[in-house]
Amino acid sequence: MEESTGLRERKKAATRLALHEAALRLATEHGLDRVTVEAIADAANVSRRTFSNYFSSKEEAIFHGDAVRLRRLLELVRQQPPDDPPWRALSRAAEQLADEAYGDDPPPWLVRRRQLRGHPGLVAQQVAAYTTIERDLADEFAHRLAGPDPELRSRVLAATFLAGLRVAVQHWTDHPDGPLRDVIRTALAQAASAPTVEVTGAPPGGG
Repeated sequence: MEESTGLRERKKAATRLALHEAALRLATEHGLDRVTVEAIADAANVSRRTFSNYFSSKEEAIFHGDAVRLRRLLELVRQQPPDDPPWRALSRAAEQLADEAYGDDPPPWLVRRRQLRGHPGLVAQQVAAYTTIERDLADEFAHRLAGPDPELRSRVLAATFLAGLRVAVQHWTDHPDGPLRDVIRTALAQAASAPTVEVTGAPPGGG
């Protein structure tokens, strides 16, 4: 029973990957706005109904690779020692993900992904995916933080980390001159050492 379930899951994963790769290829060849769900399904040798069983839109199909990497990031964070300082755990998980997903050289699909960056439909998909992972990361660290307002502080921590990670990946996408892990390490170190803005009751420039 377990073997048949595992086989079904592998087939589903293969179909999902085929749809993602077809969507990415067609979008870079013809432009995302000109690509239809039917064309993606045909290119992956599945029906339109099968496509709908896996993705709600062509944008979601294209963003699938990014979504997989974000879920893997959450897994890696959860594998870090529970007594590790949160920022160290997050940074180590991000560097591990970079090694797993990208290695030392830019992957072949990077050029295609770069061409589609900034499309409004994909930006919306990215915002939704990052919002979900931000909430999950905040939940993961809320119980690790001592002191007052752990829920608020964990949300700020997760948001700051993901902003640094997103900027690092975007910068490396435009300038893939070295390993992504090095760019991530630099960006997260900058985020960690950023000066804290002191908020007072006085208005800006007021005396």
